[in-house]
Amino acid sequence: MSREDHIGMSRELNATAASLLGFLARRPMTGWELFARFEESIAHFWSLTRSQVYRELQALAEMGYLEIGASGARERRVCTITPAGREAFGAWIARMPGEEQIRFPLLLTVFFGDAVPPETLSAATKSHRATHAARLAEYEALVDHARAESPYPALALDFGIRYERAVLDWIDALPWMR
Repeated sequence: MSREDHIGMSRELNATAASLLGFLARRPMTGWELFARFEESIAHFWSLTRSQVYRELQALAEMGYLEIGASGARERRVCTITPAGREAFGAWIARMPGEEQIRFPLLLTVFFGDAVPPETLSAATKSHRATHAARLAEYEALVDHARAESPYPALALDFGIRYERAVLDWIDALPWMR
């Protein structure tokens, strides 16, 4: 199918593609810049690899949702959202979000804790506690900057802060952590 055949086709956006369009709706960026922006913001609650960025950008360009400019310095190409891309992003972001799904490996270990040696369970819990404490400190350090940028990313960051506090409270209440 040619690029022309893709333009105007209705394709359901996945969250990764939609998030890239969301960033591009703010300003044109290269794939490298998009990945960096992703890493400093939504990577705290959404996963994405650098290869996914470039794969999605190519697919979005084929659909007519963005234009990829000519190669610039270091072969970087600036991506610019098209009116069709803005419309697709607007439709995607306005839909009812799907249900979240908790994927928390430590919960599996705790759930099957009777099959785990106590020292392993304690070590895993302490390791996760340290990770969550560090993440909480990172989020708290970012909150003032996020609030100055826009209230909406700051609201997402506030969720992260509350989540990390809740996880730490839960870990601290585990019988082997008291």
